[in-house]
Amino acid sequence: MINRRDFLKGTTAMALSGVMPEALSSASEPSSRRPNVLIFFTDQQRWDTVGAYGSPMGLTPTLDALARQGVLFQQAVTTQPVCAPARACLWTGMHQNRHGVWRNALGLSPEVPTIAHHFQRAGYTTGYIGKWHLAPREVGNGAVPKEWRGGFTDFWEVSNVLELVSHPFEGTLYDAEGKEIPFSGVYRTDFLTQRAVRFLKEVGKDPFLLVISYLEPHQQNDWNRYVAPEGYAQRYANPWVPEDLRPLPGDWYSQLPDYYGCVARLDENLATILQTLAETGRLENTIIVFVSDHGCHFRTRNGEYKRSPHESSIRIPLVMAGPGLPRAQIVPEVVSLVDIAPTLLELAGIPVLAEMHGRSLLPLMRREVAGWRGEAFVQISESMVARALRTDRYTYCAVALDKHGWNDPHSDRYTEWYLYDLYADPHQLVNLAGKRQAEPIAEQLRARLRDRIREVEEMDVQIAPYPVPM
Repeated sequence: MINRRDFLKGTTAMALSGVMPEALSSASEPSSRRPNVLIFFTDQQRWDTVGAYGSPMGLTPTLDALARQGVLFQQAVTTQPVCAPARACLWTGMHQNRHGVWRNALGLSPEVPTIAHHFQRAGYTTGYIGKWHLAPREVGNGAVPKEWRGGFTDFWEVSNVLELVSHPFEGTLYDAEGKEIPFSGVYRTDFLTQRAVRFLKEVGKDPFLLVISYLEPHQQNDWNRYVAPEGYAQRYANPWVPEDLRPLPGDWYSQLPDYYGCVARLDENLATILQTLAETGRLENTIIVFVSDHGCHFRTRNGEYKRSPHESSIRIPLVMAGPGLPRAQIVPEVVSLVDIAPTLLELAGIPVLAEMHGRSLLPLMRREVAGWRGEAFVQISESMVARALRTDRYTYCAVALDKHGWNDPHSDRYTEWYLYDLYADPHQLVNLAGKRQAEPIAEQLRARLRDRIREVEEMDVQIAPYPVPM
C-alpha cells in the first residue's frame, strides 16, 4: 500500500490538474449552506490505475490532487462485480437481496428508496447524466420512463444501457421527455462532460445532487475492445502491467493501452468539471465523490472482465473531498460501496434510513475506528452464485455449485472455493482453499461468511469445506 508520506509528496499534479488550489484548500471547511454533491462515476475502472494508489503511469494527476485535498479510501470494495447490481447498491445503500437487482437486465423497483428520493425531499435538485442500467430489459436500452429513474427527476439526460446505444464517437442520450440527444464526432466521455458543464452553468439550482455516469473505461461491447480517444493508446503503447495480470493468460496485452487512454481522458474531464465548479463559485461548497462500480481482470480469472471475487474485480477507487471532510486523509480500513449513500446523507444533514445495510464513513474519516467491522460482503451473480468476504488480510469466497448464475439469486448451500492471503499473496496467484495449512483460518472465515449471510440475507446457509480429493 502507498504510505502517507508518499501520498502527500509532490505538488506538480496540482498544477497539471487545472484546479484552483485556493478553492480546493478551503473546500474542507464546513459551510452554513447545504452542500452540493457531485458524483463522478466511472465504469469498470481498476483501483490501481490511479496514481494516489501507486500507479506509475501518470494517468490521473487531477484525481491525485483531489485525493490530497480530501480523503482517499485505501481499500474500497464493491458489493457486486457487475454493473446493474453494483449501481443499485450505490444508490440505495442496500445489498441486492433488499433492493432486488441481483443481476443485469432487472429494474430497480420504483418502490425502493434511493439517495435521489432522500435528497429531493430535502429540497435538492437531482440530476443524472450518462449510463443508468437500472430499468428492466423490456423498457429497452435507450429512453427510460419516469417511474424507472430512481428519483432523479429534475434533470435527466441518460441512456439505460449506454454501451448498447452508442459507440466511442457517436450515440444518443435521452432527455426527461424521451427526446433524443444525439452526438457524433466527439468522444463519448467528453460529450457527457459537456452536458454536465451545461447543467452547472445553465440549468442546475443549488443545492443539487448530480451524477455523471461515464461508460469508460468499460469495453465497447459490440467491438469487444476498449477504445481510447485518438492518439491516447499510442501514449501508453508500452504500459506498466499490474502484477496480478502478468502470469495469467488474458487480453490485457492488447487492451491495456486503450484502457489506460480511457482513464487518462476521464481524468482530464474531471479537471473540466472541477474548473467549472470553480468558475461558477461552487467548488468550495460541493462534495465531490469519485468512484467506480467494479474493476476489470482482462479475462484472466474467467471468460470476461469481472464477475469474480478477485481484487481486480472487486476493489475500486474511492475519493471524497469537500465541505465537512478532512483534508489529506487516508482511510486504510476496508469499506464498501453500500457505505457511500449513508455517508452522503449524513454530510447533507439528511436522516439515514435504518433499512440501509451501509454505514456512514464519517467516523472513519475522523479516525473513530472502534467498532468498525473491517470487512466487506460481496455477492456475485451471472458467472456463478457466490458469496465472499474481503477482510484486511483475506479474500474468502464460497460458490453454490448446483445453482445457475443467471437464474438463481441465492442458495442455502455453498462450497468453499477461493481463499487468498493478501499479506503474503497480494496479487492472488495462490488459492489456499483446500490447503491443509490454511484450514484453521478457512474455518474462521467460513463462520464469518455464514454470519454475514444471515445478517444481510436473513437466511441460514451451509458452507462446505473445499472438496479435497481423497
